[in-house]
Amino acid sequence: MKSYEEINEKIRSGKAVVLTAEEVVALGREKGVKHVAETVDVVTTGTFGPMCSSGAFLNFGHSDPPIKMQKVWLNDVPVFAGLAAVDAYVGATELSENVGFDYGGGHVIEDLIAGKPVVLRAISYGTDCYPRREIETEITLADLNQAYLFNPRNAYQNYNIAVNSCARTLNTYMGILLPNMGNATYSTSGELSPLLNDPHYRTIGIGTRIFMGGTEGYVAWEGTQHNPMQARGDNGEPLAPSGTLALIGDMKKMSTRYIRGSYYYKYGISLFVGVGIPIPILDEEMARCVCIGNEDIYATALDYSVENRAKPNFGRFSYKELRGGSITINGKSIPTAPLSSLKRAREIADLLKTWVKDEKFTLTAPVKPLPTDHGFKPLNIVPPTGAMV
Repeated sequence: MKSYEEINEKIRSGKAVVLTAEEVVALGREKGVKHVAETVDVVTTGTFGPMCSSGAFLNFGHSDPPIKMQKVWLNDVPVFAGLAAVDAYVGATELSENVGFDYGGGHVIEDLIAGKPVVLRAISYGTDCYPRREIETEITLADLNQAYLFNPRNAYQNYNIAVNSCARTLNTYMGILLPNMGNATYSTSGELSPLLNDPHYRTIGIGTRIFMGGTEGYVAWEGTQHNPMQARGDNGEPLAPSGTLALIGDMKKMSTRYIRGSYYYKYGISLFVGVGIPIPILDEEMARCVCIGNEDIYATALDYSVENRAKPNFGRFSYKELRGGSITINGKSIPTAPLSSLKRAREIADLLKTWVKDEKFTLTAPVKPLPTDHGFKPLNIVPPTGAMV
């Protein structure tokens, strides 16, 4: 048994043994879980992929005369202004009103982090204390009082494999799906993925310090659609989309290497987010979890051509198979392709490892664990029973 305090003291003294999630899997195969528990202090994880449920809170400051911003656009992308006078939230998937799919909220966020000027336009109904009714100006990230990513759902703990059994091409958030099972896409970094290294949320919880977008961030809450009661294998790993995290971090310290706006053909805009989480090896059970490799982590293949909520299941496939380049469904070999970047996930895990080894990044114990006892509720369509106000 090791405590957070003991591990942090080893980090501060430069004595902590830190491995990436891939390195610890290899060590576990060679020396066993018990050896990992006895010798390793921290395991670093990483993922870099599309995380649509992301966005940023911005404070613009007050003009002279001041304005109570009722509707706001950044580079012609509508942002939510139903807050205080000069606060707004830019959602990653919001589309430009002028160029549509070619530019959106994710690109606004990337442009701000890159230091590029962005056009701010706002209108107002005017009040006695906020008399200005419209404004158009140019801003940069440095001009803002606060700018922080607050992402309601990031770092999914596993996700589906997407295939398409129909005769036409589908354009989806899982990328382009070719007809007649022409390809299969997936979007998780497997044994490197943060929540797959802590399947029961023993060390990742509210208050956990993380790598986010090139700087430190924190787990703020459970993510939306958090579904810890998803079906799991004998090793505890979920077999389908399960846990999620709400994350927060300072945009002013982030890098466009780890935050990138993206466009999915005929689907829409997303934001690629780089996330890495250090896992403290508190005991042998945590060592067992981090030693689970791609060959023992499975995802479920679903048919995205079915337009209903419940989609046909074509079986489960390991991340070793997915990374191998093909899976077989109904006797047909189907090429696989990741939406997330394994190269960038490895880079994040390596960078976080360096931060810990260089005594720049200590670990925080969660102030509250993530919930483990509720499932995911669907939206059922029912006739309204009351009058709308």
